[in-house]
Amino acid sequence: MKKIKTYNQIILKGSLCFVMMFSALSCKKNLLDPTIITSIADKSAFDTPDRILAQVNGLYASLKSGQFYGGRLIIYNELRGDEFIMNKPNIVTGQQTWSQSVNSGTSEVNGLWSAGYATINSVNTFLAGLELNKSKVSATLYSNYSSEAKFLRALCYFALVQTYCQPYAKDQGASLGLPLRLQPEISSADNLLARSTVAQIYTQIISDLNAAEAGLPASYASASLNTTRASVNTAIALKTRVYLVMNKYADVITEAGKIVSAAAPYTAPTGVANKMEANVATVFGGSYVGPEALLSMPFTPTETPGTQNQLAYYFNISPGNGEFYLNAGGIISDPVYSSASTDARKGFVFTNTGQKWLSKYKVASTYSDYVPVIRYPEVLLNYAEALAQAGDPASITKAISLLSAVRTRSNAGYVFPPASIATQGALITTIQTERRIEFLGEGFRVPDLQRLQQTLPSKTAASGTAPAVAPTENKYIWPIPANETSINTLCVPNPS
Repeated sequence: MKKIKTYNQIILKGSLCFVMMFSALSCKKNLLDPTIITSIADKSAFDTPDRILAQVNGLYASLKSGQFYGGRLIIYNELRGDEFIMNKPNIVTGQQTWSQSVNSGTSEVNGLWSAGYATINSVNTFLAGLELNKSKVSATLYSNYSSEAKFLRALCYFALVQTYCQPYAKDQGASLGLPLRLQPEISSADNLLARSTVAQIYTQIISDLNAAEAGLPASYASASLNTTRASVNTAIALKTRVYLVMNKYADVITEAGKIVSAAAPYTAPTGVANKMEANVATVFGGSYVGPEALLSMPFTPTETPGTQNQLAYYFNISPGNGEFYLNAGGIISDPVYSSASTDARKGFVFTNTGQKWLSKYKVASTYSDYVPVIRYPEVLLNYAEALAQAGDPASITKAISLLSAVRTRSNAGYVFPPASIATQGALITTIQTERRIEFLGEGFRVPDLQRLQQTLPSKTAASGTAPAVAPTENKYIWPIPANETSINTLCVPNPS
């Protein structure tokens, strides 16, 4: 196995990439052909508006690394949960993650951290350079680009704080968080930085998202750009997710109300006309750029090896490598997936070799499925859960309506059994179950368990077992990577 590089090493390597890619710049530069800068000393990188736009695209390209939002973040958040069973024990494809046995030297622990901080550093470097060259673009573009960068930084920190730090709900963020890097790191001399608290990290995330909302464009010129670049609605949608994790339900309601119409059929009243697709199969059917996708990571069959998302490789078997099949005791035991069900989402589950597999991701070999980051039904369910937590009659009624909208999109005419929505507690449980159904295989399982301070369930298979992990156990979160603590001696490790 290759030795995982520290994020500084990755960043320095990126400088060479910039030189090689520089000649490819044009006004047609897009997310699939980006340029990434790593030093504000690259003055020519800010010479023209086209070159600055290429750098913006490069930030997204860094985010969609196969080690990060391009695939592995989703995979690890599913493997640590209970929806998938290991089929082929393999240390390279997540055996230690699935079995809850990672340590500070495990490749995925180091790789995810490195990819996250590489993107954060690219953002910080870009923001510093853009500030020095703001006269090269219009005031509108300056606002748009800086806001996109801050949105991406928030998204990175959100992923990292959820993975390596105690949940905010445990102690309102008093636990140790992450090194909060907001300035460019251009040499090893910048490595030393102590960990901020979880609360401080979340404060920065919300600050970046508020700034992003204020400066992002309402929409772009094409459906593709509306899907693959952040707009105002994207920032608001992410805030609903962040506030839900923080148990700040009133804030979830405020934010969701900005992009969800007052009554069904629920749509975004401003900005991109976001709404659920009429058929959930369309979301994963190959077009990927419909109004449901607030943000997705784009991939093509010609991606550089090592950057592909590999989701079909892990979770599918035909096509795919069948690394992890669906746990019969997981959410697929819900009646939605029964033979009598007419719910369209059961079409994402099929039987092969005696096991059930997930087919949301269909493109193996080239791994060119788009990776969903934020979909509109999440906003509806975030909204519904926050309203249910509020508990007053009007909020409960609206919560049931939002929940029903998500369910009936896939099963027209469905009516929830009265007992499942009769009380506040029952309704909240039903909404959370709907999340498991709707977002199966999209990386929500472990973050949801952790925000609710619930045990990571045990798993048993012929290929191995994984113990239950209680919120009080050290391995409930991942260790701080050895690559970080070895170069940043101010960064104390998590208890092991």
